[in-house]
Amino acid sequence: MLEQILILIVSGLGSGLLAGVLGIGGGTVLVPLLLILNYTPLQAVATSSLAIVITSSSGSIQNWRMGYLDFQRVILLGIPAIITAQLGVIVANFIPEFVLLTAFGCLLLFNIFLSNIRRQIVTTSHQPSNNQLSEKFACLFTGGIGGFLAGLFGIGGGVIMVPLQMLLLKETIKVAIQTSLGVIVITSISSCLGHALNNNVLWLVGIILGLGGLIGAQISARFLPRLPDKVVRFCFYVMLAMLSVYTFWEAWKIYNAS
Repeated sequence: MLEQILILIVSGLGSGLLAGVLGIGGGTVLVPLLLILNYTPLQAVATSSLAIVITSSSGSIQNWRMGYLDFQRVILLGIPAIITAQLGVIVANFIPEFVLLTAFGCLLLFNIFLSNIRRQIVTTSHQPSNNQLSEKFACLFTGGIGGFLAGLFGIGGGVIMVPLQMLLLKETIKVAIQTSLGVIVITSISSCLGHALNNNVLWLVGIILGLGGLIGAQISARFLPRLPDKVVRFCFYVMLAMLSVYTFWEAWKIYNAS
């Protein structure tokens, strides 16, 4: 029991570090970890949401104190996310577990593709959009997608929002990360409440993970502004690739066992 608690604390710390540096809630790490600890995919998704509430709140508070948080954009992205997160929770409770994990793995790989598209656009055009209506629509669309994925996969939504913010809102990766982490506070609360109503959340496990993440997010949020964009991008891609491989493997095992 003590060994498992230590694993949860260290894992929460690691997810918090990733949250501050990569603009994610940490669910892309926590969900596979909870699967390794023999929790069901639905329990992993739901409990991850609780931990992300604590982790993302910590990182966002630090970003706000340092003057790196745009509240107006966070609200524009967060409002549709609240609604769509509940839709994601409903879907997660009805689809087979191996399908849920396979879709999660595909999502991780797709984000590498999205980020590369954004880099190609940046090399050909540096002109920001002056159309305020299209920018607001892009915010609503990005937040809605992020919220749905938060509820469906137990992630904050940052793995999809960061590339979409870079692609649609013309944000740099650092600005996208800082804004995304603020939105994740909203999406993770909505997702966690939805899963709690379905009795899927393991409260003690989620709190232990979240407290470790709280410390990690505080540390990494301080270091993000000092890191080169290339380093942040490389870490983001490597993490997505490694986790996608593991997730596909878990989905394959569940499919064969069924």
